[in-house]
Amino acid sequence: MRPDAEPSPGALPGDRRLRVEILLVLGLSLGASAVYSIVAIANRLTRDIPLGDQTATLNPPRDQREIFDLIYNLLGVFFDLVPVALVAFLLWSTARPHLGRLGIDGTRPWRDTRDGVGLALVIGIPGLALYLVGRALGITVTVVPTALDEHWWTVPVLLLSALRAGVTEEVIVVGYLFARLRDLRWGPWTIILTSALLRATYHLYQGFGAFVGNFAMGLLFGWLYTRYGRLLPLVIAHTVIDAVIFIGYPWAAAAFPGLLAPMPVPSPSPTPSP
Repeated sequence: MRPDAEPSPGALPGDRRLRVEILLVLGLSLGASAVYSIVAIANRLTRDIPLGDQTATLNPPRDQREIFDLIYNLLGVFFDLVPVALVAFLLWSTARPHLGRLGIDGTRPWRDTRDGVGLALVIGIPGLALYLVGRALGITVTVVPTALDEHWWTVPVLLLSALRAGVTEEVIVVGYLFARLRDLRWGPWTIILTSALLRATYHLYQGFGAFVGNFAMGLLFGWLYTRYGRLLPLVIAHTVIDAVIFIGYPWAAAAFPGLLAPMPVPSPSPTPSP
């Protein structure tokens, strides 16, 4: 469009258009999960059952028949990644690196992998400790990472689910949101706090311990991204943490039944949230 050309009747000014775009992207992804999570915690708190005696299942069975259980799980992973494809499309640059605005350039994969695994180790142990403290205080529900039956495809699907969580959360809540809020001229710490609050809110269905833990994780990830501008270490760290939890849960539940075994009142996640 020429600088002197009149905008079309449906066109929006730049800042307003960006705000609408952000709301649409979040409404199709983790913003919707945050709303469901708020409703879910209200539901939990108004039951006759104490919060600490309730359960959230992250990877529940989706059908009694094995083949359809597999199909539904694969479809869930695929469609959850569509908003990621959308934000990549929105921020795609014709110049290289094409996804530079998302903090992805592919120039140092081995170093990003090393940093991501190291970050997973740094976060994993304190995260588990905070979960156990929340369980002891009765402010966190029992989180069951998987209730899938043992099939030949169970481990690959759980790995895909971990990858889905890492990619979806970090690309949208960090890469995309940071880029667009910078376009709106928000300050660095305002962006970091907003991103961390969103991350904490869509985990609220797991209880207040999960809210605090994910808010702290969001602060750390946001600060690292602001300082270094690299998204892949965050994606890798998140994926590794979830993969270890999903795959290792059956062993851990058998070894520590008093801490990790599901309570008698199951309640699945309100949406396929990571």
